[in-house]
Amino acid sequence: MSLYESVRAVTAASGDGPIDWTAVADAAQASTNPGDIALDETERSAYATDVRDARERVREVTGLAFDLPETVQVQNRHHWIDANVSTFERVMRPLEQQVGLFPEIARFVNTGSMAVALAFLANNVLGQYDPLLLAEEDDHALYFVHPNIVRTAEKLDVDYPRFRRWIAFHELTHAAEFAAAPWLSGHLEARMESAVESLTEGHIDRDTLGELDTAMTAVEGYAELVMDRAFDDEYADLRRKLEQRRRGGGPIQMLMRRLLGLGMKRRQYERGKAFFDAVADARGVEAASAVWDAPENLPTDEELDSPRLWLRRIEA
Repeated sequence: MSLYESVRAVTAASGDGPIDWTAVADAAQASTNPGDIALDETERSAYATDVRDARERVREVTGLAFDLPETVQVQNRHHWIDANVSTFERVMRPLEQQVGLFPEIARFVNTGSMAVALAFLANNVLGQYDPLLLAEEDDHALYFVHPNIVRTAEKLDVDYPRFRRWIAFHELTHAAEFAAAPWLSGHLEARMESAVESLTEGHIDRDTLGELDTAMTAVEGYAELVMDRAFDDEYADLRRKLEQRRRGGGPIQMLMRRLLGLGMKRRQYERGKAFFDAVADARGVEAASAVWDAPENLPTDEELDSPRLWLRRIEA
């Protein structure tokens, strides 16, 4: 890990666009300790068992038929950066046409900003279900950042195998959602593209951003609901300690969370969970799964705060 090499990669950024994505990856990795993934056979088998058990339990609880993603990987932090830099590039591609009057300066600033964001996330992401939005191939992936899982379990003073299994269950709930709703990836992609296109034209499309926020609130809230019913152990202590971790840290970490919108994601968890808890309490988890039957079944912003309105509309 070398801050000098990271800065050197950013200052060497080149190309025609405002972001040099190769330099982004090089700079992010230079400033990030990759961590150890020298797993023995027992540890690899444990990851595989957690994933299989999570799939079966989520199938049982939700009534949704789904299989595992094509790609399931145990990664170090550098692997995670490699896997995600292409996603950042796809999302940012429309903005790359906005070079501005000083392209070299813009390239330096933008490349550095993206490298800092990727490095921060690589040091904090535990597991990730990646629907590969905006990708040409129709594929999904599941990642576990092993060094982060081990380090976080130690910091939280919780049992590592139990914590690792909890992460697997959470990510498999997302796999269930996207498998049950083949339209969901396209729904999110269309709104992401529209929102970014509006930015390239110099304005913010608040309606589209609102639709995207509502959809992601449903995604995160449903995952929380299923976790509560599917995980094969009580885990209030894990949730509480992890939430304390998210809110803790120094001023730089708090600033990065704000800039990356991680506070908004926490709100999506909480608001979505309240909605789906109310629906499941009234009609059961399988009734809540009707949200994935069609785009029209997603709750509106108003319905998220009034679950009975959603139930009334869906059951009409």
